[in-house]
This record gives sequence, C-alpha cells and structure tokens, in this order.
Amino acid sequence: MSVREEFDEWAASGRDRGMEDRHWHTAKHALARMPVESGDVVLDLGCGSGYAGRALRDTKGAGRVYGLDGAPEMARNAAEYTEDPTVGFLVGDFDELPFADDSIDHVWSMESFYYAADPEHTLEEIARVLRPGGTFYCAVNYYEENVHSHEWQEFISIEMTRWDRDRYREAFREAGLHVAEQDNIPDREITIPTEAEFPTDDWDTREEMVERYREFGTLLTVGVAP
Repeated sequence: MSVREEFDEWAASGRDRGMEDRHWHTAKHALARMPVESGDVVLDLGCGSGYAGRALRDTKGAGRVYGLDGAPEMARNAAEYTEDPTVGFLVGDFDELPFADDSIDHVWSMESFYYAADPEHTLEEIARVLRPGGTFYCAVNYYEENVHSHEWQEFISIEMTRWDRDRYREAFREAGLHVAEQDNIPDREITIPTEAEFPTDDWDTREEMVERYREFGTLLTVGVAP
C-alpha cells in the first residue's frame, strides 16, 4: 500500500481528527520555539488534519501557511476543518516540493518525515525551498533510541525510516542545513497510572510507560538554511 492509500483510508475513517489530540502535548512546545514572524511563509510538510498550520497562524501570525500532504483525502479534510483563507492545502510529493527556490521561510513536520520514500532527497528539497536563514523543525516519535516505537512498523504497511539522533544530524548537514538544536520534548501531560494498575492493555510496566513519554517523548531536530 502506498502512503497515499494508507492515509486516504485514515482520512475516510476519521482517524485524522485525532491527530491533534495525539501530538499536541509535545507539538505545541516545538511550535512555540519556531521563529516565525508576522508575514512569514510556512510549509507544513505532511500536514494531516492541518492543526499545526492553524496554530501557527493563530499564535505566530504567519502570513501564509501551506499544508502539503501526499493523501488527497487528508488535504481535503484539512481544508474543511480550516476557516482561515491564509491557510491552504495541497497534494504533493515529499521528493518534489511544488515551490520555487528560496520561497519558504520555515518548514514544519510532525510525525511525517519518516514516511518519505527518499528522506535524504527530501532534506535536499527542503534546503532548496528555504530562504537563507529559514528553519526546518522536524519532530518525530518514531526514532531509533525510542525502543517503544519500533513495533509501530508492524501496524502500518508503509516502510518507515527509523534514524537515530546522530543520523538525523548527519543527514541535515549532508543536505546543506546547519543543525541549530536537537533535543527531546517529553510528554508531561499524558496520564500515567499508578504502579498497582499495571500491566495495562498497552504496557507491561509503569517504568516502560514513563520512559516512553517522560524521557523519550518527541525528538526535535532543527535545521537552518545558510
């Protein structure tokens, strides 16, 4: 199954509506760090339901936000959920971004970069469209150090890229992006039951759940175009 088919099914079944709830605990902290100024043009790469683009308009005053997704149904639903005319959605491929060179101020991606068929080339495309000094905020929960995410591949038919922290930094640099920062954003809002309530349907021990959410959380890597 292709990325398009997989996520068109998600959109048709309504699973896209839960994206914001699932990701917001850490996404909001990463979004708050983005140096978006009034009038800036932002690309939300793998936008899903479009919640990040709407948040950037509401909290940062971005001038124009483009949400790009490989699944037409996702992009269509995102447009239906969005009333702001300065937030637009389009269907596109990560390997060939439909934007001119040096035309985007900032790129955001949450839980989507690892679906790229050729992630190294996707980074080159991001570097191409970013203006000098522009940033790429790449947030992922599926990465090598987060051992609790490894099993996710079993539940999705698309082949995903699982890099470690060092490989993210290396790949950013190979694409021509300076690595400005990299850290883990813990999820401190999800409720973790008491020790007496384990095992649960999803977790054998409380220690594993604490490690997944409070320690590993979301890996954020920030690149800057020279």
